[in-house]
Amino acid sequence: MTRIFPALTIALFFAMPAWADTHHAGQSYAAHASLSSSLSEGQIKKVDLAQGKLTIRHGPLENLGMPAMTMVFRVRDPAMLDDVKPGDNIRFRAEQIDGALTVTRLKTTQ
Repeated sequence: MTRIFPALTIALFFAMPAWADTHHAGQSYAAHASLSSSLSEGQIKKVDLAQGKLTIRHGPLENLGMPAMTMVFRVRDPAMLDDVKPGDNIRFRAEQIDGALTVTRLKTTQ
């Protein structure tokens, strides 16, 4: 018995990190992939070309933990503003970048 315990302890010591990495890495990768691909729905209320901003009435922003509301967002790429107009329905991704809520992906929908 005294020889089995150290052998078992060593085996578990080396097996646990490998199991933990495989088990959790798969779950966190799937969760991360789901979050990064999720887009929120909204409607453009105002386009401000001079300021590089959009006013969007949107549903919940799951990745930011925000409820549905109307608010102003910066856009990561000013060219996004050329593709939308007030009244357009959109799917978008907003992220907090340098302390400002910023639209990083934007697609118009029908």
